[in-house]
Amino acid sequence: MRLNSLAFRLFTAAAAWALVVLPITAFVLISVYRGAVERNFDTRLNVYLIDLVTDVADARSNPAANPPSITDPLFNRPFSGWYWQITPLGSPTQLLHTSESLLDQRVTLPSEIGIEADENLTRHANLQGPDKNSLRVLEREITIDEGSAGKTGLSIAVSGNSDEIEKTISEFRTLLILALTVLGLGLVLATYFQVRFGLMPLRAIGRGLTAIRSGDAQMLEGDLPTEIVPLQSELNALISSNRAIVERARTHVGNLAHALKTPLSVITNEAAGKRTSFATKISGQAEIMRDQITHHLNRASMAARSGVIGGQTHVQPVVNSLVRALNRIYEERKLTLSVECSNDVVFHGEKHDLEEMVGNLLDNACKWAKSDISLTVSVPRHKIVVAIEDDGPGLPKKERLAALKRGSRLDETKPGSGLGLSIVAELAHLYNGKLTLEKSEKGGLRARLELPGS
Repeated sequence: MRLNSLAFRLFTAAAAWALVVLPITAFVLISVYRGAVERNFDTRLNVYLIDLVTDVADARSNPAANPPSITDPLFNRPFSGWYWQITPLGSPTQLLHTSESLLDQRVTLPSEIGIEADENLTRHANLQGPDKNSLRVLEREITIDEGSAGKTGLSIAVSGNSDEIEKTISEFRTLLILALTVLGLGLVLATYFQVRFGLMPLRAIGRGLTAIRSGDAQMLEGDLPTEIVPLQSELNALISSNRAIVERARTHVGNLAHALKTPLSVITNEAAGKRTSFATKISGQAEIMRDQITHHLNRASMAARSGVIGGQTHVQPVVNSLVRALNRIYEERKLTLSVECSNDVVFHGEKHDLEEMVGNLLDNACKWAKSDISLTVSVPRHKIVVAIEDDGPGLPKKERLAALKRGSRLDETKPGSGLGLSIVAELAHLYNGKLTLEKSEKGGLRARLELPGS
C-alpha cells in the first residue's frame, strides 16, 4: 500500500478515526462507571448511617436501650477503613461512641473541612484515615430531644475504605482497555480488508487498461460495480473514438498521397521531355517536392500509428524476415548477418513501424559493412534496445549527428535519398524512444535504437 494511494488515504482516515474515538469512549465509560460505583458505595454507607441514627434515637428515648452498633464484622477489625463514630456538635474531638475498628483513633469529619450538607442533610468527603488509608466519609447531624434535659446535637459519621472503589474501577478500566484494544485492532483490520475489497474494481480496471495498451484486449470488459459502470462505458467510448480518429487520419494520408502523386508525375514527365535550363530546374524542384511530400506523409502516417492504443509486435519474426530479405539482396557481397534476439520480446507499436526502423538500420549497415554485421536485441527494464553493428569505415563523431538530419547524405556514391536514418530517428521519437550512433567494437558504426517494450 503506497503512501500516496487512495487505499492508504481511506485506511489512514478510518484508522485515525478509530484511534481518536476509542480513547474518548474509554474515558467517558470509565467516568460514568466511577460515578455509578461511588453512588453505590455511598448508598451502602448511607444504610449504615441510617441504622446508627435510628439506634441513637432509640437509645436517647429509652435509657435501657443498648448503645448503637453495626453488625458488619468490618467495623470490628482494627484499622479496616470501615469506621463509625458519634461526637457532640461543636466538639468533634470528644468521642461519645466509636466502632471497635477505630480503637483510640478518630476520623476527621467533612464538617471540619467545610463540606456543605446536601438536600438529605448529609455531607460527603474523601479523606485520609488513621492508618493513612483513603476513606469515603458520610456525616449527618441530628438533634435529640431529651425532655427536661433539653436538646442535644450529635454528629454521626460512617466511613468505608475507598480503596475498594479504586480497585473496582481499576479492574473495570483494565477490562475496558483490553476490550477496546481488541475492538480497535479488529476495526483497523476490518477497515484494511474493506478498503482492499472495495478498491478491487479499480485494480481490475487498471489491469484491463494494461491489457488494452499491450494489445491483449480491445475493450474494457468485465462485470463491474454499478458506480463504476459509467466510467467503463466512457473509457470504452474514448478508446473507440481514438481508433476512429487514427483510422480517419490514415485514410486522409492515403488520399493525399494519391492526390499529389499524379500531378507530380505529370510535372516531372513534362520537364523531362525538354532540355532547357527551366525544365531542368522544374524537374529538380519537383524531385525535392516529391521527397518533402513523401517525408511528411510518412511522418503523419507514423504519428497516427504510434497513437494507436493496444498495438504490439513480436520482434523476433520481424527481425528474421528482414535478415532473410537482406541476405538475398546482398547475396553477391557474401555478408555475414548474425542475430541475437529472444522469442518473447514484444514491441508496443505497429509491425510496419518496427520493420521501417530496423529495416533502414540493417540496410544502412549492409551498404557500408565489409563482411560482418551483428544485430542484438536486449530488454533492460521495460525497454527494447536494438543494437546493429558493422565492420565498415564508421563515422567520425562530428558526422554522426549530421547523419540523423533529414536529407543528409555523407557519401553521394551510395544509393539512397538520405531520409532513412532521419525517418528512423523521428519514428523512434514518436514512440518515446531514441536513436543514437556510436563507434562499434567491430571498427564500424553501432546504431542503438531504444523503444518501449513489455
